[in-house]
Amino acid sequence: MSILTLLVLLAAAATVVSLVSGISSMAYGGEIGHRNSAQWMVLRVAFQAAALLLIVMALLTH
Repeated sequence: MSILTLLVLLAAAATVVSLVSGISSMAYGGEIGHRNSAQWMVLRVAFQAAALLLIVMALLTH
């Protein structure tokens, strides 16, 4: 497994973790949870973008 593959997997895992954290924060956190949920969702988008860029890099280099 190449380092690029590992980075893609880590970015995908971080996306899933931030998605689950954002949903659970929104569901159980009340007012503060909704603010935290928005922050988690911003992180989710950032992790998704990183994963997409890494996948494109992997496709272009192989």
